Amino acid sequence: MTFNHPEAVYIMASRPRGALYVGRTTCLVGRVEQHRTGAMAGHTRKYKIRNLVYYEWHEGWQAAWARERQLKRYRREWKFNLIEAGNPGWKDLWFELVEDDVIPFSPR
Repeated sequence: MTFNHPEAVYIMASRPRGALYVGRTTCLVGRVEQHRTGAMAGHTRKYKIRNLVYYEWHEGWQAAWARERQLKRYRREWKFNLIEAGNPGWKDLWFELVEDDVIPFSPR
């Protein structure tokens, strides 16, 4: 049996037009918290990538996986344009995410 949980594809940044990280998860709040606190070793901790600057929801892991792969292949400038189209000031969306409780589901 296959379950289709909503998944988020997201972009984190160290600063406007700085280092980027593209990922996907079923628990956006928890995953971003891991990046923000440096809980896991890797790219985001090494380059101090802590600001959630873009995210979108997808129905099921297949759609989210395909979109994540697509974003990872795009050049940096295209990613910058994508972010700036919806978040021109590169505001950290983490606070809106938590305050507005926009999570459409509970973590598994």
